[in-house]
Amino acid sequence: MDNLSWDEFERVDLRVGTIVAAEIFKEAIKPAIKMQIDFGEEIGIKKSSAQITDHYDPQTLIGIQVTAVVNFPNKQIGPFMSECLVTGFTQPDGSIILAIPDQKAVNGSRLA
Repeated sequence: MDNLSWDEFERVDLRVGTIVAAEIFKEAIKPAIKMQIDFGEEIGIKKSSAQITDHYDPQTLIGIQVTAVVNFPNKQIGPFMSECLVTGFTQPDGSIILAIPDQKAVNGSRLA
């Protein structure tokens, strides 16, 4: 595996945001949840889709803070435009556990 330079790492804009809306992504080929995430005043609300249905239900995600990459290009996923990449940890069974802060953080805070 190639090592990243510090400059390369700094280009990845990882921020914390609060999920304000979530629903099952019915049109997705693989089961997924569509989310709207509030990243605070500077960035605003961005949409994302994540294949996290093994461990999460849309109703329980509201109010949860997540870590996401906010400076990737938008990606069309079927009829949905994803505007950020929510991060998580792949488990041995292929399921995803969300990367979340262990304490409440200010929306839009950058990973340091």
